[in-house]
Amino acid sequence: MHLARHARRDTLPTHLRTCQCRERGCCWHRRHRGCHGPVRLALTGEHGGRRWRLADVCTACAAATSHTALVPEGTPGSLAPMPARRRDPRPGRDTAAEHADAQARVRQTLTYLASALPRSCSPGARLVALQCALRADLNGEVRLPLGLLRGMRLHQRADLWDELEYAGWLRRGARSRVQVRAHLLDAAMQGQPRRPQRARSAHWALQPFPPATHRSLPGASRLAALALASHTRSDGTGAADMDLLTHLCGQTPLQLSDLFDRLASSRLLSSWHRTGLEDEVFWELSPLSRANEHPETGQIGVRTVNARWTDHSR
Repeated sequence: MHLARHARRDTLPTHLRTCQCRERGCCWHRRHRGCHGPVRLALTGEHGGRRWRLADVCTACAAATSHTALVPEGTPGSLAPMPARRRDPRPGRDTAAEHADAQARVRQTLTYLASALPRSCSPGARLVALQCALRADLNGEVRLPLGLLRGMRLHQRADLWDELEYAGWLRRGARSRVQVRAHLLDAAMQGQPRRPQRARSAHWALQPFPPATHRSLPGASRLAALALASHTRSDGTGAADMDLLTHLCGQTPLQLSDLFDRLASSRLLSSWHRTGLEDEVFWELSPLSRANEHPETGQIGVRTVNARWTDHSR
């Protein structure tokens, strides 16, 4: 609460915010390629949690700093809440703004979870945690329908919930015949705004690529594909530091390279390569993946008119 009061009281305009890590010679982390990405509010724990630092840093520095989590957009301490998007008056149609909002929100939540969860947390548990984070209500309560977990092929994986509970990130409630209930223990997940965009982001995260190819992938490949989709531009290409991608997926560089090869074999990626000097990964989606774009905006994402999803964040 003390840090949250500082964040609200000391808010700077967006154009005045700079990476404080870079201002100090990037002394908070190991050497990496350089500062890039949007400046976000980051919380870092030091000396075994006896000291905490709240500072504006770029996403590259945040990913390279140990024991650091980005404050999710829209929480009480956030300095840069996402603007509300107007709904498209045409029923069943998603606007470019909604797609961009969903992609950005998933990217930010993946970054948060990469720091909030242990490195040993499995890909399946991370996918469950992502849905919980995006679907939680104002009190951190979440209800995941069993049908949703069945569509993710994770409905009989009690071990995934055990991982999240053992990590101290959530506490499970009673399970019924139709849903799984849980309470998120992370303070950053409580007090989130009432935004239906979060539920749309959760839906986008389920199918960032055509369902026929994406759902057949194992959990590790699906998480890697989602991390790439969240960093893919509208032209179907993307680039990111390997350190950032390993941070998001909880994998080693060698494991992640193998997963990218599998995505290329599955025809989700047309190509990918890793530079030797800057340790950056570049990729391009295959025509099959780009067939899942919105026909008018070019934004990646599924537009399923008959899909049913419930916003529990009200």
